[in-house]
Amino acid sequence: MSDVWSWVKSINSNKVNLLEQCLDIKSYQPYIVNKSLSYHWDTVFFSNEMNMYSCIPSEMQYLFYLYSIKKGNRYSKWVKKDTTEDIHFIKTYYECNDTKAHEIINLLSKEQINYIKNKLENCGLKK
Repeated sequence: MSDVWSWVKSINSNKVNLLEQCLDIKSYQPYIVNKSLSYHWDTVFFSNEMNMYSCIPSEMQYLFYLYSIKKGNRYSKWVKKDTTEDIHFIKTYYECNDTKAHEIINLLSKEQINYIKNKLENCGLKK
């Protein structure tokens, strides 16, 4: 049994070389490993290096992380997209994408968001 999280655990905490245990490197997903390591102050620069050299084979990336990163317990909650109804109204009203809508919603007050909702609902542009 080998999934991407066993590779991350190997890099972070137990420091066991999974390649020596003949695990299939195909289950190693560089994007997920890089992202999980980018949430911590002591591994963010390693993750950034691997993002710059993403053409390096997975085996080499794994070994780089395994022997470069100090052993430690690193657990963090992943950032997830906000899928609120307000974002939909902002995107429709300003005709923008998700990224811009998230920037705009932080600038608006509740009254302004309610005004946009009412305006769109009165025009027949309900969600």
